[in-house]
Amino acid sequence: MNKLNDRRRFLSAGLALTAVTSAALLLLSGCSKVPDTIKIGVAQPLSGPLGALGQDLLNGVNLAVAELNKGGYTVDGKRVTLEVVSVDDKADAATGKTVAQQLVDAGVVAVIGHLNSGVSIETAPIYAAKGIAQIAISTNPKFTQLGFPTTFRMVGNDTLQARAIGSFAATQLGAARYAALDDGTPYGKGLADGAAAQLKTEKKEVVVRKSFDDKTTAFNELAGELKAAKVEVIVSTLNDFQALALLEALRKVDHTKVSLLGGDTIKTTDMVKGAGIIDGIYATSPVLEAKEFATGKPFLEKYIEAYKKPPAYGGHYSYDSMYVLSAAIQKAKSAEPSEITKAMHSINGYAPVIGTMTWDDKGEQRYGAVGVYELRSGSWELRMRSDRW
Repeated sequence: MNKLNDRRRFLSAGLALTAVTSAALLLLSGCSKVPDTIKIGVAQPLSGPLGALGQDLLNGVNLAVAELNKGGYTVDGKRVTLEVVSVDDKADAATGKTVAQQLVDAGVVAVIGHLNSGVSIETAPIYAAKGIAQIAISTNPKFTQLGFPTTFRMVGNDTLQARAIGSFAATQLGAARYAALDDGTPYGKGLADGAAAQLKTEKKEVVVRKSFDDKTTAFNELAGELKAAKVEVIVSTLNDFQALALLEALRKVDHTKVSLLGGDTIKTTDMVKGAGIIDGIYATSPVLEAKEFATGKPFLEKYIEAYKKPPAYGGHYSYDSMYVLSAAIQKAKSAEPSEITKAMHSINGYAPVIGTMTWDDKGEQRYGAVGVYELRSGSWELRMRSDRW
């Protein structure tokens, strides 16, 4: 009889211990810093003239998230699902601020956005107020000069691109007399001013310096002035349609023994129309093409399989940014935005396409590079690239 009672007491104690252990485990899991789903914000222009570029950047994030989820992504030993929350900023600062707040309210832990510098700059305080890391492809230096620890840039900035334009024009095009033209926008004017300053540093003479607006196409008078000044190299931040109009004006005045070196705005398929009019057409860009990297081919194959078309702009940069962000979340062992931001500043992240992404204390890409391209046989071909112009 005593043995039977002892057995009952033992079983009763065992059941009580099991219940206590289960409750403790349940309590601990309920206190986990890591939720089942972690939301990533993507804010890009998904409609309008820049819609294709914004959609490309969103595609890159979606592709990376699909791969990470399929691979069993974990944070601090817990399996979690990454969820993309995308919004259309319409390439407009006011709209950008509205959708930025929507992302904050949705509980995103980081944001990959925006494309346009003006939008990135205006939205930065909204993300910073909540400690949310903002990874942008915008190139205006002001973005990382706002004093927020939350601003991160995917690529080289306008300062580096301006140095690239000036340095390449001075050292590779073998001229003595230069012109610097811009489209009157903050981006265009700043880039042209920087390039002119670099030319001066290189002991080159800028004999014509002109600003226009971003719609001007009447360049007959300018062509005559360039000819009279015996300009050999034109450094320009005009748009492609403006540059083409200028080339036609130069042909009219028979001043075609010149070279044109521009920024991103002329690195387009439309510029092929200008091939052969002057001695050479060159463009610069901090957004290097995926095919230029050793690991670009497999990315392009996956991207085309998923979206039935090649990337339109910088999808490989947003893809890489998502991978680096995912590593920062793992390093933080948390879905707390401020902890992720801290991890972003200390990480040397593996980027599957471009190799690595790492930032300085302001959020500038340490290894951002600018490529120089030449228009040859109907396509843009890389001449050289560097992160130390």
